Amino acid sequence: MVGMESFFDLRTTAKRFRFVAVLEAITWLALLIAMFFKWVLGHTEAVAVPGMVHGIVFVVFVIVSLLTAMSLKWTGKVTLLALISSIPPFGTIVFERWAVRNGHLAELSNTGTTTARVA
Repeated sequence: MVGMESFFDLRTTAKRFRFVAVLEAITWLALLIAMFFKWVLGHTEAVAVPGMVHGIVFVVFVIVSLLTAMSLKWTGKVTLLALISSIPPFGTIVFERWAVRNGHLAELSNTGTTTARVA
């Protein structure tokens, strides 16, 4: 399990990617909750702030994914999977875990608790 102080350590490309991937998933959750309030409870204004925040974090995730792909020399396939992962809710978390397991996130993949392999 990653400690909180380690989670907020953004000194490396892989750690910044992980942070933004989790943040993107959290904002997805906030947007889904807001959509419930809008469509089920009739509070049409409920999605304004979560929608804007999620949109901003989505754009940041795309940029960070492309920068990470260049820095860590991801293949086109891995880069495309990262970008596609931002579309379904919580897909960025699934991709991040996959990337760690498969050796695509530098030091996060080399913790000794995972077996890194090139996909």
